[in-house]
Amino acid sequence: MNPHLAQLQPYPFEKLRALFAGVTPNPQYKEIKLSIGEPQHPTPPFIIDALAKGLKGLANYPTTQGVPALRQAIAAWCKRRYDLALDAETEILPVNGSREALFSLAQTVIDSSRGYVPLVVSPNPFYQIYEGAAYLSGAEPRFLNNLPDNDFAFDYNSLSDEEWARVQLFYVCSPGNPTGKVLSLADWKTLFDLSDKYGFVIASDECYSEIYFDEGNPPIGGLQAAKLLGRSNARVIMLSSLSKRSNVPGMRSGFAAGDATIIKKFLLYRTYHGCAMAPPVQTASIAAWNDEAHVLDNRNQYRDKFAACTPLIGEVLDTRMPDASFYLWAKVDKLAPITDTEFARGLLEHYNVVVLPGSFLAREVRGVNPGANFIRIALVASLDECLDAANRIRQFTQQL
Repeated sequence: MNPHLAQLQPYPFEKLRALFAGVTPNPQYKEIKLSIGEPQHPTPPFIIDALAKGLKGLANYPTTQGVPALRQAIAAWCKRRYDLALDAETEILPVNGSREALFSLAQTVIDSSRGYVPLVVSPNPFYQIYEGAAYLSGAEPRFLNNLPDNDFAFDYNSLSDEEWARVQLFYVCSPGNPTGKVLSLADWKTLFDLSDKYGFVIASDECYSEIYFDEGNPPIGGLQAAKLLGRSNARVIMLSSLSKRSNVPGMRSGFAAGDATIIKKFLLYRTYHGCAMAPPVQTASIAAWNDEAHVLDNRNQYRDKFAACTPLIGEVLDTRMPDASFYLWAKVDKLAPITDTEFARGLLEHYNVVVLPGSFLAREVRGVNPGANFIRIALVASLDECLDAANRIRQFTQQL
């Protein structure tokens, strides 16, 4: 067996199942699950119709590069959203959801022949795929703590010059999971300067880019930042997804875009890996990327939930409106000393609300787990359910 498999830690939801073993939820309450970032708004009917119309494509093998119409639809969306003029032939590649591409990108770009163990850097807390991708590419993960007292900025100083020289890939997530932080143009410049100095690739995970609150100030993207700073797309790959934007997590549809040299090698890797998107999914994806009305409606629903729930939860937990995304990142020990795991277990037992302990999303660095005593609350359920959950969280916390 691949020895790197032994380096993988249990996924957060495996840890959650173990944490909840033996807990009997209060039967007075219906379960409300706010632990997983799975959109629960209905899939727009026009996307379902397009998927059905594409079923005739099942008689054909799809190409890894996808049909030109899909790449052109993605390029047109990138132009509308970010004012990017991307070449649909050389700078865009459809992928089966950003998760799959985030993992396989590391297998493409990591070079273990240089006489040292490569490093893959990610935020901390972080999306666990980054760590697994690092290990299974033969690299070693390094984590930059998101500093709560400094607006969740990266602790760049936690790596030495020798370590930075070994970095080959840097995962960044903006809007961030779980903090909701959006990188500013100044943040991007710092990251680009480091990439230019040390030569590493930046993988910009932007799967939450369309969940934001100010219509006049959408989150800036990595390729957009490069353009605004007068920089090329060298060593920058943007990864985006329809899952959150269009409420189609089961479609597994997204794209990678950016540095044409990397995209060319990524296409080669994926051709052998067997990652072609199913024809009906391509047809539905074209329809989804070409429409913005359903995305605005989706944002409005999240905006209403955050406006209603954040003040209620903020009375008892240390939290605030995120810059974007659909998570509340809440510190649990505002009113009483309690750990994040104790809080999650007690909340399930007494009020049947499921949240995710923040420590499950982070790794200890220098004796500190930056997710400890935080919980991640995914406001993905209906407005009524989220309000119900917020009130249950208030009741539980006030009783501590």
